Amino acid sequence: MIEIREESGHSLFIEMSFQGTLLSTGTAFVVHTTKGPHLITNRHNVTGRHQETGEALSSTLGIPDSITITHHQKNAVGSFVKKTQPLLIDNQNVWVEHPTLKDGADFVAIKLSDVSGVDTVPIKISKEPTKARLAPSDVVSVIGFPFSLKASGGFAVWSSGFIASEPEINYNNLPVLLIDCRSRQGQSGSPVFLYRTSGSVQMRNGSAVMFTEPYSEFIGIYSGRIHKDSDIGMVWKSIAIRELISFIENPASWQTQITTTFTSTNIPLITPRPIW
Repeated sequence: MIEIREESGHSLFIEMSFQGTLLSTGTAFVVHTTKGPHLITNRHNVTGRHQETGEALSSTLGIPDSITITHHQKNAVGSFVKKTQPLLIDNQNVWVEHPTLKDGADFVAIKLSDVSGVDTVPIKISKEPTKARLAPSDVVSVIGFPFSLKASGGFAVWSSGFIASEPEINYNNLPVLLIDCRSRQGQSGSPVFLYRTSGSVQMRNGSAVMFTEPYSEFIGIYSGRIHKDSDIGMVWKSIAIRELISFIENPASWQTQITTTFTSTNIPLITPRPIW
C-alpha cells in the first residue's frame, strides 16, 4: 500500500488564463467554511499583477479571467480532475479579500463553484496560534509547484526552508513572517507547514513533547520572495487567513470588530504564550 502524506494532498495546481490562453501557474489549497468550500491562493495569482507595483506579471500583459484547478478525483487517490471557473462575473472580481487589509493582503478566497466528483482535502485552520513554539532557524516545508513541476500526477513538490524572522513579530507591520527558502515561480500560494516525521517538538506552554508519528501544523501561505536576487520569502500567517474565513462566514461581525493581529509592539520576547 502506497503511503501519501496528507500535506501533499492539500496543495493544488492552478492555471490562470485569459480567454483560454494560459498566462501563469501557481499553487492553492482549500478550506471549508460554513458558506461552502473556498480556494485560498495569492492575490497576485488571480489579479495577474505584481502585488506592490501593479505591473502585469505575464509577458503578454494579459490579465486572467479564469482559473483552472487540478483537484483530487473523489475516491480515486492518485487521479485528478480539472475544474475551471471564472475570476470575473459581470466585470466584478469573484474573490474575497481580508476584511481590514483588503488589497494590501496578498491572499484571497474564492468560493468553489463546482466540486462534483472532487475530494477537496481541506486544510483545517485553527482560530489559535500554532501549538508548537516557532523560532528563527526552525525548518518549515513549502509545498507547491515550482516552474509547474509536479512530483507525480498532480501531487506537489516539497521545498525546505528556515524561519528567518521572529515569528511573533510582524514583518513590515503586516501579519507576515520571513523564511529562507529556495522557492521559485509557481510556488506562490503554497501552504507552509511545520512538519516533523517524529521526535521532540517544543510547545508554546514550555513543554517538549515526543512524537513517534509525524507532527504537522499549518503556518501560513507563501507569497514569494522579497527580491528576485534573494531567497528570503514571505509567509502570511495562518491567523490572518483565519480572519478571512471568519469574515466570509459572518461579514456583519467585522463592521464593529477591531483586529489586533497586526500590532507588532508590546510583544513579549522569547517568553512563550500559553494557548490552552
